[in-house]
Amino acid sequence: DEEEEEEEEEEDPAISAVTAIMVLASTTIVTSVSCDFLVNSIQAFTDRWGVNQAFIGVVLLPIVGNAVEHWTAISVAVKGKMDLAIGVAAGSSCQVSLLVIPFAVLVAWSLDVPMTLDFKPFETVILSLSVLIVIGAMNDGKSNWLEGVMLMAAYLLVAVAFWFDPDTTYTDVSHD
Repeated sequence: DEEEEEEEEEEDPAISAVTAIMVLASTTIVTSVSCDFLVNSIQAFTDRWGVNQAFIGVVLLPIVGNAVEHWTAISVAVKGKMDLAIGVAAGSSCQVSLLVIPFAVLVAWSLDVPMTLDFKPFETVILSLSVLIVIGAMNDGKSNWLEGVMLMAAYLLVAVAFWFDPDTTYTDVSHD
């Protein structure tokens, strides 16, 4: 028990709260500007290289957009804090699916910009199976290398499925 208490001791902050807030605010601004450039270049990229938008939206953008969360999860996992690593990874996904996407749809609706949560059957099946695989890996509250490999293989299969998805044309959902 004494060893567990020593491991759970709080770490001293490396910077002050004011400095942390200033760094967070400035990196948020830089990230926002970078995201604007990234989003504005997607159409030209898909046209030039022949990559479908579903692959970009489901595979590439989440990797780039969540790089900090991935790094945080990996760094705390290396320190042996697996509960925090899983919390960061799963929490990020839950936050996006339960807050960010519905909020984006509502904002788009209020600005009269066409956007919908009407997913195609292929996307629904792939993403539902992905959720089931993650639930299976997280169900017992423990992790091992085999579950990690299984999750990475599932991600690779999703990437391949969206790369070769023949139905990548997205119809305009604008209303008359």
